[in-house]
Amino acid sequence: MKQDENIIIGISIGDLNGIGGEIVLKTFEDSRMLDFCTPVIFASTKSMAFYKTHFKSQIVFNSINNMNQLIHGKVNIFNCWNEPVNIEFGKEDIKIGTYAIKSLEAATKSLRTGEIDALVTAPINKHNIQSEHFNFPGHTDYLAQELEGDSLMFMISDTLRIGLLTDHVPVKDVAVHITPKLIEQKINTVYNSLKKDFKIQKPKIAVLGINPHTGDNGVIGSEDDDVLRPTLQKIKESGKLVFGPYAADSFFGSNNFKNFDAIIASYHDQGLIPFKTLSFGQGVNFTAGLNKVRTSPDHGTAYEIAGKGEADENSFKEAVFSAIQIYRNRFGYEKLTANPLKKAPRNERR
Repeated sequence: MKQDENIIIGISIGDLNGIGGEIVLKTFEDSRMLDFCTPVIFASTKSMAFYKTHFKSQIVFNSINNMNQLIHGKVNIFNCWNEPVNIEFGKEDIKIGTYAIKSLEAATKSLRTGEIDALVTAPINKHNIQSEHFNFPGHTDYLAQELEGDSLMFMISDTLRIGLLTDHVPVKDVAVHITPKLIEQKINTVYNSLKKDFKIQKPKIAVLGINPHTGDNGVIGSEDDDVLRPTLQKIKESGKLVFGPYAADSFFGSNNFKNFDAIIASYHDQGLIPFKTLSFGQGVNFTAGLNKVRTSPDHGTAYEIAGKGEADENSFKEAVFSAIQIYRNRFGYEKLTANPLKKAPRNERR
C-alpha cells in the first residue's frame, strides 16, 4: 500500500460525444488533485487534445503507451488508439461506442493486473456500446465478469448509501429475480463493504419492501411476506443488524433513512430516485463487492449539454475522492485482519 505515494487512478473516458471529456478536464484543471492521486486517462492523445482545445484547458498531458512511462504529478494519457476520431457532441454514434469499450477494456486490464489502483469510469451510452463482442447492460455487469467477487451497485454520498437487490432489470421481472439466495448475497455484500470500505464496525442496514406498503399483508402482492420477511429474519438471527422491510413511499420523506448506515432497495428506481433527489451532483456510484475499486459519477452522458462547457464536474470529482478513500480504507481493514492486499511493490509493476 502506498501510504506516502499518490494512488494511481485509471479513468475510462466513456462516450466521447458526451460530457466525459469535459468533466475529466475540469476535475484535473485543479492542480491540487495531483496531490491526492496520479490520473491515467485511457483514451488517446489526439482525442484529449481535441477536448483541450475545445474547452480551452491549460492542462499539460503526459502521453504514454505503457505504464512504465507514467509520471507522477502529471495528467497521463494512455493511448488506447492512435487514429483520429470524429467527435460530434450530443450525437449517439455506434462507432463512438466502440471507442468507449476500447477505453474500458484497457483500463479494466490495468486494474486487474495492478498497474492502476482504482478505476473511475466516465459515463457511457448503454445502447451504442452493444455488439457481438460486448453485450452488457453497463459497467457493473462487465466488471462483475472481469473481476473477482459479487458485484453490487452501491450509490454513496456523505449522508446516504443505497444498494440494490436488482439493478438493470425490467420492472415486470423484479419479483422473479428476488430470491432468498439473492437477498442474502446482496445484504452480505453491503454488510462487508460497510465494514471494510467505510470503516463501520457494526453496520445497521434497512431493506425496502418489494410491493407498495410491503404488500399490505398480501393484499398487494405476497412476495414481501413469502420471500423477503423470512429471509431477513434468518439474516438477523445470524447477528447482523438488518431491519425491514420498510414501505418505500414514506421511508425517505420521514427521514428514517438517517437511522441507518445503508439502505437496500428492491429495484433500480426505488433506490435511485430518492438517492438522486437528495444527492444529485454529489453522489457516486460505487461497485461494491469486487476485489478492485471502481467508482463513477451519478449521471449519464448528458448529450443535451455536451460540448457547451456547462457540465458540472463535482460528481466525477467525488468519484475520484471516493475511489481514493475506499482504496485506503480497504487496505487498512485487510491489514487489521492480518490479510494485507496482495499487491506488488511499484518497482515490480513497472
